[in-house]
Amino acid sequence: MSTLELVTIDEERAVRGFLLREARLLDEDRWDEWLLTVSERIHYWMPGIENRRREDERGAFSAEHMALFDDGFRELQRRVARFKQPSAWAENPPTRNVHLVSNIEVYAGENAGEYRVYSCFVNIRSRGLDEQYQIAGRREDVLCREGEGLKLLRRQILIPNATLPCKNINTFL
Repeated sequence: MSTLELVTIDEERAVRGFLLREARLLDEDRWDEWLLTVSERIHYWMPGIENRRREDERGAFSAEHMALFDDGFRELQRRVARFKQPSAWAENPPTRNVHLVSNIEVYAGENAGEYRVYSCFVNIRSRGLDEQYQIAGRREDVLCREGEGLKLLRRQILIPNATLPCKNINTFL
């Protein structure tokens, strides 16, 4: 494992602000604005879990196993377009979301202008009168400087559940 290089306080503050703004945009269903915070080179990956013995070096999360999401920018655009369709029955009435982000650690990335970011999240979703689901996990992100601001270049989403604790994932984590 390589050593993690700390960043300046201003860089850390900018990254934290990026993550908090991202959560607010998603909570407010401002998906088009959220897409503007995503690099067109994005890799958005949420692997499934495979229960393995401790001595198995592959671990629980593996690129060999099924992924719940393995998306690029076009797939994210398609999901946003689907969320906005009045005929999308899974989003009519719309899901109400709260995205919480915590335990944020910010380090210098592999390339200049990149940041390696570790965080934990909780997504609370409610729909109708009594449907409520929670998904919690951790994320490993790479943010990069593009133009005047930061953009999400890579996101790896790791949840502890071998089976999803909800019917679907009608949001971004």
